[in-house]
Amino acid sequence: MTPMTTQGENPRTTAPPAGSARRALVGRLSWGLADQAASSISNFAVGIYVARSLGVTAFGVFSLAWVTYGVVLNVSRGLATDPLVVRFSGVPDASWRGAVARSTGTALGVGTALGVVCLVAGLGLGGRVGPAFAALGVMLPGLLLQDAWRFSFFAAGAGRKAFLNDVVWGVALVPAMVLAAHAGSVAAFVLAWGASATVAGGYGYLQSGIRPRMTEARGWLREQRDLGYRYLVENVSLSGASQLRAYGLGAIVGVSAVGAVRGAELLMGPFLAVLMGLSLVTVPEAARVLRQAPHQLGRFCLLLGGGQATGALLWGAALLLMPGRLGELVLGDVWHSSSQLVVQITLSVAGAGLGTGAAAGLRALGAARRSLRCQLFASACYVGGGLGGAAVAGTAGSAWGVAAATVSGSAVWWLQLRSALRERHRDPIPEVRTS
Repeated sequence: MTPMTTQGENPRTTAPPAGSARRALVGRLSWGLADQAASSISNFAVGIYVARSLGVTAFGVFSLAWVTYGVVLNVSRGLATDPLVVRFSGVPDASWRGAVARSTGTALGVGTALGVVCLVAGLGLGGRVGPAFAALGVMLPGLLLQDAWRFSFFAAGAGRKAFLNDVVWGVALVPAMVLAAHAGSVAAFVLAWGASATVAGGYGYLQSGIRPRMTEARGWLREQRDLGYRYLVENVSLSGASQLRAYGLGAIVGVSAVGAVRGAELLMGPFLAVLMGLSLVTVPEAARVLRQAPHQLGRFCLLLGGGQATGALLWGAALLLMPGRLGELVLGDVWHSSSQLVVQITLSVAGAGLGTGAAAGLRALGAARRSLRCQLFASACYVGGGLGGAAVAGTAGSAWGVAAATVSGSAVWWLQLRSALRERHRDPIPEVRTS
């Protein structure tokens, strides 16, 4: 592994006492879990409210906008905030503040640029899908800024602020969703969702006192290019695979199939939301473990991945026992088609959870080439399994194909982490850049 220059921190500094370090870790993870719970509740509530308000076909249109947002979000994370949490977790405050100003400015710039693309595309598409994409384009800057604040706070070990920011978003969602329900269109729900995120993005500025500097985005991209562009490709391959699968499923089976899959994912919502934002907590913590007790990194990653997979399997088992009447109360008309996909979605989430532990370790090690290799393989399997399964056996076949692809991808993540740890053992003094 190529060493990185160090400023402002000595990686050989004495680690804090074990008891104190453990308590600090538990505290940070607790706020991380609380933040993910707030995020999960918001995402779950939005999905359920839209599904019940619009029905399965319109919910499919909303889901297409949702997965497109996921692609843009991962562009922002790869360029702006993934390098931040790898290189500026637990660093001196002055280094953190300067990096956050540039990182959030980059996220805002990405949101503005890609928002214009979405807006133009939406106006050109027209029909039922076009207005939803146009609304998404208008809201992207605020959505990406809010996400960037969460990454920034976790990099500083200030999970409480990230939690409060998500709570503000959740509170703002309530009146926004009520207004959207009166309008009764997919675009109205997208605007409501994005406007409430923009409120939380503004609150992030008040919390930190840091002004995002869009003018320094180019400098940030240049400084972080060794990680940022690899993470960009890695992240976009992940979310792009999800988007291709959604579009392909809609073309092969129908838009209602996209709504059915999204409904099943909502049933697994608490774990999917944690997985989507897992790097908020796990990558900074893995980086701290690497600095303070590097021999514990593999064990930390195994506990993380194993815990996620076990939790997903238990939740899926509970869903299988859930009465159909309760499912209809939650998802309305979407329940009937989504309930048939619970087993496949559960296996997919469990496989992804197991792989997340290894992914956090590779990110902490700065092994961008290895993690990129893993993600490209996993994404190719995801698209191939999802669309191949759809062609053979419709919606259920697509779900089985994705489950098999996710478990296979997890195995590759762990093989690459094992190799990276062996490399590091041969070269045991990596340096960490903090400015």
